[in-house]
Amino acid sequence: MAPLRFSANVSWLFPELAGLPARLRAAGGAGFEAAEVAWPYAESPEALARAARDAGLRLVLINTPPGDQEKGEMGLGAVPGRQAAFREGLEQAVLYAKALGCPSIHLMAGRVPRGADRAAVRGEMETVLLENLRHAAAVLAQENLVGLLEPINTRITDPQYFLDTPQQAAAILQKVGRPNLQLQMDIFHWQIMDGNLTANIREFLPIVGHVQVAQVPGRGEPGSPGELDFSYLFQLLEDEGYQGFVGCEYRPREVTTTVLAGDTAEGLSWLRSYWDTRGRPRADLHTTGMQ
Repeated sequence: MAPLRFSANVSWLFPELAGLPARLRAAGGAGFEAAEVAWPYAESPEALARAARDAGLRLVLINTPPGDQEKGEMGLGAVPGRQAAFREGLEQAVLYAKALGCPSIHLMAGRVPRGADRAAVRGEMETVLLENLRHAAAVLAQENLVGLLEPINTRITDPQYFLDTPQQAAAILQKVGRPNLQLQMDIFHWQIMDGNLTANIREFLPIVGHVQVAQVPGRGEPGSPGELDFSYLFQLLEDEGYQGFVGCEYRPREVTTTVLAGDTAEGLSWLRSYWDTRGRPRADLHTTGMQ
């Protein structure tokens, strides 16, 4: 049973630092070997690739562009009438993934349109998503990339998001039937929507390409108080033979005294404890290099 590998989601971690390159440097200084970023598109791919390389990081996940956020869009994969924009965004994401050496792209399904009844548009939105996923699978296969589908909870985080349970996402992946499309398991969302984590992890892990973690209900670090026992969950993932990365996509504890990344690192004690129990050398944790 190999130890889990963790990636720092620099869209969430180190918020006291301005810009993705600075956050990547902080992640490398904290001992991470990999990083992920939701939307890298404000930076040039060359600058991000250089920052990741200098920090000793692999970039392992990015998202497709969200669409027009001023109009409330959060992904376009299932949105009727936005197929052309989804394909345009996919091309941009592939360009970045290739430049960054990033193997996976989260294909964001998007929200039920404003004013629409979820049940009434479900069939149409699934048809659009299936069409877009088949197109995406072909495009990604040409570049040896993996596309990921992530259910996002509709009880707390995003009430209008189309894809909200692992069962729904797995059924769609089965209908598409492409080996380079996989499931993105965010334990935070799965717990809120369905609970039953042990059974769901065991059932769906064979089609999971990436995992993300945060405590429930506040979306804090795994070491913070909440519903989830991460020592159990991490052991379960190990026992089930999970080989991918575990993304740290959570709200770090509030920085109140200085603007040093070392303050965010205070909230990484849970990760250092995990590394200690798995025999990772303490010399790997370059905390002094984070400031």
